[in-house]
Amino acid sequence: MIRHGYYAGWRGAEFEASPDGDLVRLYADRAAEGFRQITPDRYLRVVPAAEVDRLHYVTTRCVWRGEPFVVLGEQDGWLRVEYTGGKAPVAERLELETFDRGVYQAWASRHEVEDVREEIV
Repeated sequence: MIRHGYYAGWRGAEFEASPDGDLVRLYADRAAEGFRQITPDRYLRVVPAAEVDRLHYVTTRCVWRGEPFVVLGEQDGWLRVEYTGGKAPVAERLELETFDRGVYQAWASRHEVEDVREEIV
């Protein structure tokens, strides 16, 4: 599982999270007590930040074709990667898609990606 974003520990479990001042939104992929369904496979509970055991930001990083990337997601054996080297000539050589000004992304086969690791802040 590729993780990218905020995560919170609450009542002995870890949830995707979204901090909002004195509150934290917790997200679950199945029904749970006190969570309300917001989409078919997504449930939400808002709790006071003081009730959260820990809140941290997780970034999954990797190396693809010898260059540094952040992994944004995964689907069917492919990783959505974003180049973090910041050099347009390198992005062009790698034939990356321009997502935004100075932001380059691609789909990379999971088998071609090396050194996949999480960084927790």
